[in-house]
Amino acid sequence: MIPAFAALAALQAPMADQGTLVVRQDTVEIARERFKLTPGRSGAPAPGWTLESSIRYDRSRPVLVLAPIVQIGPDYEPLALQYDVADPREPVRILGEVARGRCTVRLLARAAERAREFACDGRTALLDDSVFALYLVAAWLAREEPGAVTAVVPRALRSDALTIQAFGPTATVLNRDPATLQRVTITGGPNDVVDVWLDASSRLMKIEIPSRRLTVERVPGG
Repeated sequence: MIPAFAALAALQAPMADQGTLVVRQDTVEIARERFKLTPGRSGAPAPGWTLESSIRYDRSRPVLVLAPIVQIGPDYEPLALQYDVADPREPVRILGEVARGRCTVRLLARAAERAREFACDGRTALLDDSVFALYLVAAWLAREEPGAVTAVVPRALRSDALTIQAFGPTATVLNRDPATLQRVTITGGPNDVVDVWLDASSRLMKIEIPSRRLTVERVPGG
């Protein structure tokens, strides 16, 4: 696979990173997400990355904590998922594996187990409507020309056909200050349009989902 942003020479390959994202709906903070991107894959000598995230929704009861860990291959494709959903009503562990053009997802709850298999013949991303650091890896797949990506949403047991495109450096606002960031647009699925904003080192800085009135911004210095 051609490295992400190959045509946008100003961008570097993604490196180790960690930070905190503030999630706002309109102007109200509804959650905070902490994520960590580590070169290499846990328990495997092969190259790639591990992306760990934990987001806490505590503005209403019960408190919900979502904590996925994704193993990513050197071609930016997902390989495996371990995902804990800490919901006092029904805690769930989700396991996922991507191999040979198929993505298999298993949901393990207290009283039941569900499984589903999805076709993943082309470029694939693992996403969640309420976990935003996962959009970082999807953005790595962007090119200057629109490209098709299959997004598997394990917690919802669904897949979405998305289109991803990179637009290069674009003026925007980050934490109320003017900024120029790399813009990636993801269209399709229930969210309609998602704008993902990366800095020149491919670090996740901001996400905007206009249809849900959501803005996700990286905490300054984090």
